[in-house]
Amino acid sequence: MSTASDFMGHELSTEERRTLRLERRMTRITRATGPLTAIGLGWSVPIMKIAAGDDPRSNLKALWQGLAVPLIGILAFLAVWAALAPTVQTSLGTVPGPAKVWGQVESLYADYQRTEADKVAFYERQEARNQKLVAAGHADRVKVRDYTGAPTYPEQIFTSLKTVFLGFLLATIIAVPLGIACGLSSTVSGALNPLIQIFKPVSPLAWLPIVTMIVSALYVNASDALPKSMVVSAITVTLCSLWPTLINTALGVASIDKDLVNVGKVLQLPTHKTITKLVLPSAMPLIFTGLRLSLGVGWMVLIAAEMLAQNPGLGKFVWDEFQNGSSDSLARIIVAVITIGIVGFVLDRIMAALQAAFTFSSSR
Repeated sequence: MSTASDFMGHELSTEERRTLRLERRMTRITRATGPLTAIGLGWSVPIMKIAAGDDPRSNLKALWQGLAVPLIGILAFLAVWAALAPTVQTSLGTVPGPAKVWGQVESLYADYQRTEADKVAFYERQEARNQKLVAAGHADRVKVRDYTGAPTYPEQIFTSLKTVFLGFLLATIIAVPLGIACGLSSTVSGALNPLIQIFKPVSPLAWLPIVTMIVSALYVNASDALPKSMVVSAITVTLCSLWPTLINTALGVASIDKDLVNVGKVLQLPTHKTITKLVLPSAMPLIFTGLRLSLGVGWMVLIAAEMLAQNPGLGKFVWDEFQNGSSDSLARIIVAVITIGIVGFVLDRIMAALQAAFTFSSSR
C-alpha cells in the first residue's frame, strides 16, 4: 500500500487520493481498536473497516469470530433452556423459560414506571399543600417528607452498585499501599504473608456476623445516606475482595526491573518519588489485574452479604422473592441472576478500559 511520501512531487490521481483516504481511515480505526476491544466492542472494528473500504473477505472472518459465533452460542443456550425448562418441576411450578423471564422483565419495568408516576404525584400533592399553607399564613406547618414507597428494581440495582463501589474503594485504599510495602520490603512481606494466607479463604458468611456486631457497636448514629446495613455489606465486601489487589500489587512491585530501582538510588530519589515515578508505572498492569479480580469478587460477595444483612439491593431482592414463593418468583430470581451477570460483565469491561488507558503496552 502506498504512503503519502510516495505522492510528493506530482499531482495525485483519483486512485491515489482514494488510497490515501483509505490509509487515513484505517489508521484511525487501528487507534480505536484497543479501546473498543477493552470495552467489549472489538467486533465493531471489522464492520468499520468494511465501511471504510477495506477488503471485506479478511474482515468478514474476524466479524464471524467476534460477533456471529458468540450470538450463535447465546441463541443455542436460549434454545436449550426453552426446551428443558418445562421438564423440570419445582415447588413453585415448572422452571420458567426465556419467554416467561422476559415477561417478568417487562413487569418489573412497568412497576418502575408506576412507582415513578406515584412519586411525582406525591411530591406534586405535597408542594400544592405546602403552598396553600404558606398562602394561608401557616408557614410553620409546612412539612417536607420523602417518598417512602418500596424500592423499584432499578433502584435496587443502583443500591447494590453504590455498596460494591464503597467496599471496593475501601479495599483499594487498604490493599494498594500494603501491596507496595510488601513488594518493596521482604520483612513486611514476611510479616503479612501468614495473615494473608489465613484470612484470604474466609467466606463472607463467616465475616458477616463479626462485621455486623462491630458496626452496630461503633456506628451508632447512622445517617440516612449511609445506613448501617449498607456499611455492613460494604465492609464485608472489603474484607473479601482486598486480597487479589494486595497480592497482585506486591507481585507487580517485586517484579519491577532492578535497574529502575538502582537508577532511583543513583539519583537519590526520595521514597515517595521512587514509588510514584518508578514503582507504580511499572507495576500498574498487575495492579489493575488485581483490581479487576477484586471488583469481581466483591460483586459476588455483595449478593450474599445483602441477603443476610437485609440491605436493599439485588441480594435482598432475590431473598424476598425466594421467601415470597409466588408463581412469578422463580422467573424474577432468574431476572436478578441475569442482571447480576450483565452488571458484573460491564464492571469488568470498565476496569479493562481503565487498565488500557492507564497502563503502557507494546502497541501504544
